[in-house]
Amino acid sequence: MTTETETIRTTVPAGTGEAPIPRNATETPAQGAAPRAVLAMDHVSYSYTKGGKKVVDDLSHDFHAGRVISIVGPSGAGKTTVLSLLSGLTTPTGGRILYNGGDLAKADRYRFRSHDIGVIFQSFNLLPALTVEENITLSMEASGKTFDRPKHDLVVELLAKVRLPAEYANERILHLSGGEQQRVAIARALGYDPDVILADEPTGNLDMATQDDIMAIFRTLAHEEGRCVIIVTHSPAVADQSDEVFQLKPLRR
Repeated sequence: MTTETETIRTTVPAGTGEAPIPRNATETPAQGAAPRAVLAMDHVSYSYTKGGKKVVDDLSHDFHAGRVISIVGPSGAGKTTVLSLLSGLTTPTGGRILYNGGDLAKADRYRFRSHDIGVIFQSFNLLPALTVEENITLSMEASGKTFDRPKHDLVVELLAKVRLPAEYANERILHLSGGEQQRVAIARALGYDPDVILADEPTGNLDMATQDDIMAIFRTLAHEEGRCVIIVTHSPAVADQSDEVFQLKPLRR
C-alpha cells in the first residue's frame, strides 16, 4: 500500500537560466548547480495510532531554496498531514523530515518553528484587536531573536515587501480587507527572517486579481530572496504560477 505522488513540473525561475543563489550562502554556486534542498521528506509515513491506518505512506520529496512549490491533491490525499509534518508540528511514524540535512525529530522543533519556518494560515490567525505593527512585532518577539534595528523600521520594510504602505502599520486588523489581512499574515511570517515559508491555502478566500498579487509576492520571496516557499492549495491557478507541483494521490485501499 503506497501513496502515489508525482512532480508535475520543475522549472528554474523565469528569466534566470540558472539555479537561484541559496540564502546565507558565502559563495555563488557554479553555473547550473542544483539549488539547495532546505526541507526533505525521506520515505515519510504517518498514522494516527500505532499500527493504525496510514494517512501518508512512503513519501519522498526535496523542497529547494529559491523555488515556489505547490502541494496539490484531492481531499483525503494527506495535504493537511504533510503540512503538519513539514512545519514540525507532527513527527512521522516512519521515515524522516530533514531540515538542511538534519533529522527534524532530533532537533529543537520549537526553535525550528520560531526561527526557521514561517507559517501562513488560511484563516490568517491575526489578532483583530491589535494593529498591523503589533501583530508583526508579536511574532518577532516570540521568536527570541535579536534585531539590529528598531522593530518599527523592520515592520515598515516588511510591509513594503507585501505591497502595503507604511501607514498601514497603525491600522487595526478589523479595518482591513481579506487581501490586506493576507499580506499582513505574510509580513508576520517574514518577521524573523525564516528560510522556509509554508502557506496553507493562502489564496482560498481571495479574488483572482488579489490571488495573482499574492503569488507575485511569493515568487519574489523565492526567486529574489532565495527562500523556499511551499504552498498547499486546491487552486489550479496557484499551481500554474508555481515553479514545481508536488501532487499527492489517495492511498490505495
